Amino acid sequence: MAFSNVDRDKTTNFLSDETFDVLVIGGGITGAGIALDATSRGMKTAVLDMQDFSAGASSSLTQLSGVAIHYLERRGTNGITDAGKEIAILSKNAPHLMKRESVLLPLYRQRSLNKLRTNIGLTMYDRIIGVAKKKRHEIFSEKETRQLEPLLVVDQLIGSALYTDYSIDAPRLTIELLKRSVQLGATALNYVKVMQFIYNKQRKIIGVEVEDQITGENIYIYASKIVNASGAWIDDVRELDSPKLEERHQWIKAVQLVFDQKKLPITESIYFQHRDGRMIFALLKKDKVYVGTETLPSDDRNVSVVEEEDKYYLLDAINELFPKITLEINDILSSWVGTEVSPTVDKKTINKSSFKDGIFVDKSGLISVMGGALTAYRKVAAKVVDSIARQFKKEKGILYSLSETKSLPISGSDFDGTTGFRTFKKEQLKRKDLPFSTYQKHIYINRYGKNVEKIWENYTRYYKEAERYGVDPLIFAELVYALVEECIYMPLDFFIRRTGDIYSDIDVVKENGAGVLAFLSERLYWNKEEIAYYKRELQLAIQQINC
Repeated sequence: MAFSNVDRDKTTNFLSDETFDVLVIGGGITGAGIALDATSRGMKTAVLDMQDFSAGASSSLTQLSGVAIHYLERRGTNGITDAGKEIAILSKNAPHLMKRESVLLPLYRQRSLNKLRTNIGLTMYDRIIGVAKKKRHEIFSEKETRQLEPLLVVDQLIGSALYTDYSIDAPRLTIELLKRSVQLGATALNYVKVMQFIYNKQRKIIGVEVEDQITGENIYIYASKIVNASGAWIDDVRELDSPKLEERHQWIKAVQLVFDQKKLPITESIYFQHRDGRMIFALLKKDKVYVGTETLPSDDRNVSVVEEEDKYYLLDAINELFPKITLEINDILSSWVGTEVSPTVDKKTINKSSFKDGIFVDKSGLISVMGGALTAYRKVAAKVVDSIARQFKKEKGILYSLSETKSLPISGSDFDGTTGFRTFKKEQLKRKDLPFSTYQKHIYINRYGKNVEKIWENYTRYYKEAERYGVDPLIFAELVYALVEECIYMPLDFFIRRTGDIYSDIDVVKENGAGVLAFLSERLYWNKEEIAYYKRELQLAIQQINC
């Protein structure tokens, strides 16, 4: 089936007519990874999401990997090897979405990170992810650190580490994983909510009843194995199966604020530990700085706007780290918030072994999985599908291969790893037939990888149609691509999770929003109520960004 909402009826009919080997509930990074792993082994797979794909924790516009410091800060050097290996695999299989960043880690007295511990951990990390000797981390003294970043607070400063890490476009990674899954035979659809499970006489789950959030219609989908990868909603889905569920997980918010670099004039991306122990990143991207943390507790999984207390928390943290800078609430260009499940639960008496390796199998056969770090998605997925493969072998005598995703490029990465991507990018940047600036080419090549060639084709093919809708031809080229090949339905699917323009360039949304709305309304046959609803939704999002 096509990965598109243009023929949504065909997709829903297909879902209701087929019996799948694996049905994945949740289209975030974990669900997308499971879908790809299962499909690549030959399992007939479907993946559903009640919202848009990657609308939860996976919707962060850009984030720093931070895995090396995460393990150093929480577990010492344990885990760095495995985490580094996954980073190396991901950089080979999705090179256009993995950008190497030079990151400064300031070190202070009475914090968990010191020079010796940091040096050991980063030495391991450099070797594992393949950092060239000349670019491997350096440990600096207090004086050298002050020269390197004069704005840093000097009280209790003992030095710093300058190391190489990766920034990752999480929504694009999720979408590219799903696209590759569909290319291999999976069926994926957004805006489909699971309402209840279907059981056989032995009280084993054999399917789901879902409600199409677009049409309001209910359909029944059957599958041998059903995986709950719904992130912060993991317990809500389990509760459909076990109404008296006692073990409930907490969830946390991931928050990002965006500033103009003129207001936060750092010279390097910075990853630092706040006095309360939380790790915060300030990621420098061209002329903007993205400041974020993922450890703020939340009472509302459906929160869509960054709350004032969270804004002030990050503002205070930045102003404390850089005392010569006084950032204020009005300096925030845009903000983002998402929710993700925490590995901890409300009850202290929980059986700690119940979620072995983040995977839980209920008596009904429902498989629930907690994701972890963004870069761990592939390994988590392999464990889940390995478990399913063992069940199929025992129950049906069917043998499936081991995971193939270690060497499987995602959509847009059909070239020989990072070397092939660099060659491809150089060739694209040299093209004289493309009427775009070098900066524009960089943006689009990094966003779409090899699929950017389809964007260039659309630019020429739909140039006149773009004018008719009053949309910039290059924006229109990717809009058509997103509709036909990336399953968007609403304008915000396009402006938030496919392009990130609403956070990185709000003027693009303001100038092209009406035309995008008009185009989608015609192609998807919206009625007057839908047009009015999506128009209000877009206007509200723009207002929230400007607040």
